[in-house]
Amino acid sequence: MAVTVHPVCSHLSSFHPVRTRLTTRPVSRKFGANSVRCDGSIETQRVTVKNGNDSLDICRVLNGMWQTSGGWGRIDRNDAVEAMLRYADAGLSTFDMADHYGPAEDLYGIFINRVRRERPPEFVDKVRGLTKWVPPPVKMTSNFVRESINVSRKRMDVAALDMLQFHWWDYSNTGYLDALKHLTDLKEEGKIKTVALTNFDTERLQIILENEIPVVSNQVQHSIVDMRPQQKMAELCQLTGVKLITYGTVMGGLLSEKFQDTNIAIPFSAPPLNTPSLQKYKRMVDAWGGWSLFQTLLRTLKTVATKHGVSIPTVAVKYVLDQPAVAGSMVGVRLGLSEHINDSNAVFSLVFDEDDVNSIQEVLKKGKDLLRVIGDCGDEYRRA
Repeated sequence: MAVTVHPVCSHLSSFHPVRTRLTTRPVSRKFGANSVRCDGSIETQRVTVKNGNDSLDICRVLNGMWQTSGGWGRIDRNDAVEAMLRYADAGLSTFDMADHYGPAEDLYGIFINRVRRERPPEFVDKVRGLTKWVPPPVKMTSNFVRESINVSRKRMDVAALDMLQFHWWDYSNTGYLDALKHLTDLKEEGKIKTVALTNFDTERLQIILENEIPVVSNQVQHSIVDMRPQQKMAELCQLTGVKLITYGTVMGGLLSEKFQDTNIAIPFSAPPLNTPSLQKYKRMVDAWGGWSLFQTLLRTLKTVATKHGVSIPTVAVKYVLDQPAVAGSMVGVRLGLSEHINDSNAVFSLVFDEDDVNSIQEVLKKGKDLLRVIGDCGDEYRRA
């Protein structure tokens, strides 16, 4: 049964750590059919992710900072920080980064100090810096975890990380549970405000919750093409209150007018796939149904976008935000190089009607089931 994600997540307050094994079944609806809200309501810009006493309010459209790590153009430090300020001033004040995203954490540290000096306290209180920790496969001792997190705290110049999203490569090594328990200890010490995951599958999320680790969210790849999170993960999230934060939602820019009516098989007839994200998500298009079907999707999205006076990326983000268990969606930012503030903010006033949803889902039904092709959330990083 489809359950609507409401902007104010008050229903999460009743969640308690899982002590008995949860029985989950694959969600029967293929591609999240009939799960998109089209009730005429205007989107609230912020949402709270919560587990027990741990909570954090974030902007539902997050600024993704993978693009600072190289491969998208040279980032100038001063221009990047000025761009971050413009995003925050526009209400898009949640930034997502990682320990391995080049200078991302350092840029946030410079940015947050500018905010502290140049903006009022109530503005500072709305800014969020979410980071990820992707450790090597070594023994997860308390000291190792503490020292690693201290690096991020120093780079971001914060006493406590707003959210630490944990990634683990090899499930056969159950050291991820040790790491998460140490992270929980650091949360209790006030070094981390909320503990979360990134790229964990449904089975491991269930195990983590059974070990009473209070994660508030799982960041996963999720787009209008890649609906895998709605087939297994979302059901567990709805049972437990854990929320999804999504990335790849505009597929590195593939879901845009720029790639509509193009044929990448013909040299110079389409924009070059010249960034790591474009190359990554082109492979996802190939797995899903190929470029011809993708063009059909883009034309359908453009029809919806034109009807509402918005862009294809705005439609793509809104569609995912309306899916069950989704708290927020990432849009990558090329700080100082290009901006999409207006497109991102347009998400909050966009409301689909039934015709919009049906037209999109008619195209999605023609694509392959990526859960069968690739596997569950995060499996794309773990399969040879």
